[in-house]
Amino acid sequence: MLHLGNPGRRINIGLIAMTFVLSIFAGRLIQLQGLDSKVYTAEAAEQRVRDEKLTARRGSITDVNGHELALTVEAREIFVDPAEVDPRERDQVATVLATELNQPKEQIAAKLGNSGSRYQQVAAAVDPSVAQRIMERIAKQKLSGVGSKPRYRRDYPGGDLAGTLLGFVGDDGTGLSGLENTYNKLLAGRDGEQVIETGREGQHIPMTRSTLQAPVEGRDVRLTIDRDVQWAAQKAITDQVGATGARTGSVIVIDVPTGQVVAMANAPELDLRAWEKTAPEDWVNRSVTDVFEPGSTNKVITAAAALESGAVRPETVFRVPDNIRCADRVLRDSHPHPVERLTFSGVVATSSNVGTILASQRVGDQRLHEMLQRFGFGAKPGSGLLGEEAGLLPDWKKWSGSQRCTIAYGQGVSVTALQTASVYQTIANGGTRVTPQAVAGTTTEKGVFVPSAPGKRTRVVSERTAREVTGMLEAAVSEEGTGSLAAIEGYRVAGKTGTAMRYDPKCQGYCGYTSTFVGFAPADKPRLVVLAVVQDPHKGYYGGEIAAPVFKKVMTFALKSKKIPPTGTTPSSVRIRAGE
Repeated sequence: MLHLGNPGRRINIGLIAMTFVLSIFAGRLIQLQGLDSKVYTAEAAEQRVRDEKLTARRGSITDVNGHELALTVEAREIFVDPAEVDPRERDQVATVLATELNQPKEQIAAKLGNSGSRYQQVAAAVDPSVAQRIMERIAKQKLSGVGSKPRYRRDYPGGDLAGTLLGFVGDDGTGLSGLENTYNKLLAGRDGEQVIETGREGQHIPMTRSTLQAPVEGRDVRLTIDRDVQWAAQKAITDQVGATGARTGSVIVIDVPTGQVVAMANAPELDLRAWEKTAPEDWVNRSVTDVFEPGSTNKVITAAAALESGAVRPETVFRVPDNIRCADRVLRDSHPHPVERLTFSGVVATSSNVGTILASQRVGDQRLHEMLQRFGFGAKPGSGLLGEEAGLLPDWKKWSGSQRCTIAYGQGVSVTALQTASVYQTIANGGTRVTPQAVAGTTTEKGVFVPSAPGKRTRVVSERTAREVTGMLEAAVSEEGTGSLAAIEGYRVAGKTGTAMRYDPKCQGYCGYTSTFVGFAPADKPRLVVLAVVQDPHKGYYGGEIAAPVFKKVMTFALKSKKIPPTGTTPSSVRIRAGE
């Protein structure tokens, strides 16, 4: 006979079991909503709340006329979330990205396979049209895990125009060289921040908390550089470096009254759109970093010291052989010649080493050293450009027997191209040096242009000395001088050649030459200084042959570009040799 269980007992047991289970749920609920509520609330908020950096737009760098040399353009970052990409679709996604971004497919596939990551950058800054095309293809093929977000990209319309002067920025937008580095803080502005709550798919949840700190846009930097003159200078020096098989070259153009740099070109120049492919040693601005012995361009300082001291006059006659003994060395002129009776003007015009030494002996070591210092040797020019060097000026008390002679004609001291150009700006400006400037001014956060303070003015020599040296330099560009190839039809030109033995650390001695020409025009009313220097040419080496033609091309273009007319005057006759 079948006996059924006690229904009341079963119900009691069931109630007890239900009570036990419910008590567990209640305890857990108390733990979640009571004891540990703050912990879980924080974790939930961490999952929902997203902190986004709002990148400030970097300011522009323009030339003196407002033409943009460096600017910021809209771009897009392309990224992937490997966890959102279906493993079966990885190959399709990699194919789309590799094709559109021109990247190795294997490299992208490796990022897609990093399943432990939720974010992998594929491209830092691509054109918005490329990003749009990628996202359209991804959507059309119903793929997932690929995203795009706004970014900025630095662009240099001129490519290598003033490349080492401008410099470039890294992937994070920080200036790494040139003016991009020097003025990085001003150009970069200040990034903002936005905090929002997002859903599972990353969408913004309406009506939730959101805070915004707007970015402060970067400010602009306006240079003294003239884009057109810069282009002409860069082309001229690049062509000559190539034609002569030289290592490097530089051209500087300076506005005489203000000391402002109108052009600063180097060859080879840095292509700012492909700087990663260039060796770091070629990122520097050679016009301010490379030091060299100036050679005969330095004779103007010796001439200024001799005239300023009253030791000689332009018409003072020297009996000049083609060699002279200095301590244990015999020093020579550039070519053999019989003993000549040259005026001091003739000594400078014909670039006689021996005649220059004879004049310097009347000046004395200390006074010559003081004049070199007054012209800026041994000190940075003060332009503020990155990597600016001071060169080398030994203490006169430590000059060797031969240095007492060689320094007079530019061997035994070291300078930069900018220092040399500044010397001639001083002579052209009536003996007053103006600290060279490359930055015309900057804008405020409201976009108002604020000009830079004028360059410091320093009286170096008297107006009379500057005028007499100018006459000598004008004679140097005459048919009897060493710089005749620098003459410009219709204009009065003053200038000086320089041919110096070149010290090279690689051969641990003097190997090759430095060829230089520097001058100004119009000679009787100077407006522009142009310096051309070519390092280690292999097809000729005299400054009058190698550098003077570069000077002529650049100066001719600059005079026309700046609409500087000839003065229409005739230079005074300068007596080169006694008895003429």
